[in-house]
Amino acid sequence: MSLVIHRAEDRGKADHGWLQSRFSFSFASWHDPERMGFGALRVLNDDIIAPNSGFGMHPHKNMEIITIVTEGEVTHEDSLGNKSVLDSSKVQAMSAGKGVVHSEFNLGEKPLALFQMWITPKSLDIVSRYGEKVFPESGRKNKFQLLASPDGREGSLPIHQDAYVSRIELDKGKKISYESRGKTNALYIFIIHGDIHVDGHDLKQRDALGVGAVASTSMEATSKSDALLIEVPYQ
Repeated sequence: MSLVIHRAEDRGKADHGWLQSRFSFSFASWHDPERMGFGALRVLNDDIIAPNSGFGMHPHKNMEIITIVTEGEVTHEDSLGNKSVLDSSKVQAMSAGKGVVHSEFNLGEKPLALFQMWITPKSLDIVSRYGEKVFPESGRKNKFQLLASPDGREGSLPIHQDAYVSRIELDKGKKISYESRGKTNALYIFIIHGDIHVDGHDLKQRDALGVGAVASTSMEATSKSDALLIEVPYQ
């Protein structure tokens, strides 16, 4: 595959009053045939949910769903019997498998900001499962913090796909290389905030770059930055 750059302003968007969303890939009523996903990465949504609002009980099937809160708290409940409140210190990973129903609400007094990604699973109709874990901010200071992986390595959350989700916070001027774990995997880099120079390309807040089957990728922060790195099978 060729390199792709997705600029922040080119993402899809939706305004439901209580919910403000930006879509990296086609989702809900926003459809772009050139943005149907990036390999096994099908959805990357950037949501802001107003206080005392949220998503009521709704079903999912055969999808790996990862939620990363950046501001506020999300109250989760599901048909597997899980009830939890997650803030920015935690990450949630749910394998919808053969079917799960869940709700996600902002019961607080401040807006809730989160990223949610959907990754297609390695096989269908597995037993549904839920996981969450605290990931200290110190664990991603100028180094890659693995959040999700196929086998839960390095203390990450297990998902049912040969995919790896990492996060890093870089100080200005810091240079680092990301080493791919899968020889045929593609890498999607999404800038949460800041400015990062990636393999000759300048990326700003909410920009993204996708590149396939490379052994390593070099990055340099040109301002204090925060980024997600999503390594997924591409075919």
